[in-house]
Amino acid sequence: MQRVRVVVVGAGVIGLSTAVCIAEALPQCSVTVLADRFSPDTTSDVAAGIIMGGAPLPDIPLEQQRRWFKDTFDHLLAIAESQQASEAGVFLSSGWQVFREVPSERKPFWADDVLGFRFMTDTELRRFPQHKFGHAFTTVKCECPFYLPWLEKRFKNAGGELKRGRVENLLELCHSYDMVVNCSGLGARALVGDDTVHPTRGQILRVHAPWLKHFIRDGDGHTYIYPGRDSVTVGGTRQEGDWRLAADAGETKAFLERCCLLEPSLRGSVRLGELVGLRPGRASPRLERALLEMPSGHRVPVVHNYGHGGWGVSFSWGTALEALQLVKASLIVCPPPARL
Repeated sequence: MQRVRVVVVGAGVIGLSTAVCIAEALPQCSVTVLADRFSPDTTSDVAAGIIMGGAPLPDIPLEQQRRWFKDTFDHLLAIAESQQASEAGVFLSSGWQVFREVPSERKPFWADDVLGFRFMTDTELRRFPQHKFGHAFTTVKCECPFYLPWLEKRFKNAGGELKRGRVENLLELCHSYDMVVNCSGLGARALVGDDTVHPTRGQILRVHAPWLKHFIRDGDGHTYIYPGRDSVTVGGTRQEGDWRLAADAGETKAFLERCCLLEPSLRGSVRLGELVGLRPGRASPRLERALLEMPSGHRVPVVHNYGHGGWGVSFSWGTALEALQLVKASLIVCPPPARL
């Protein structure tokens, strides 16, 4: 039986999650991940990887967003509860999200999907005198410098192939593959001419502070402390349209000071290093089927899955599962031609 040749462009958390889903669910497919950068050099490697959300996305039905979040949370929770948790860099993390004013939506749409969600008590809020309201819950932290190599291993165990290379145009892949899955993140701006994709610059600081066990996140989304396996991630910035990859010492000083107001003991931490990543900003992720028209008239199906912005890790498995369904539909509507 002729195998369907599928190429997934991009090796961040979206690309590898999608590739694993396809390779494991569709044994009739031969799946290749093609990217110019792999872990530890992807944008995903900079992500704090804490599974929680911000404001709902504007152009996606709320129930669909909740499904993406829940599917991802359940997938990662299963890993955290397994013997593979240490290798995968996935574990439970408890803490608080605090607000200076009571938000209009007191309970976020993902509240019932994390563990033990509740409103903070007045006693708990005394720790944060500048804040009037808060959430307490347990979620999952997914550290991509461990998780991405674990996904690569899982993908190869399913028969997948990793290939390093740079793609200038999706059409150039149509001679070698029967289907293209575009998980190119910010690269989609040039690769498919999507000008709605833009960089959202994130700068973080990693510190050694092993006494910190609970995350703290300000509801503004720009100030957070996330204890991890080997370090604590302190941040951060969210700068739309900013392409700078060099760390800015002034910005680190500013957000570190904000974080020290939330957690004064941070002043005794040891700095390990600054990191910058460019999130693939977009009003909402692009998750849809399309067709690539070759000069010969032959059409090759493409599935787009990119533009997750700050939701990348939190939506990764959920959108990968939906991309898998789009791949299945594409194979029915536009099956690959027989090869000699």
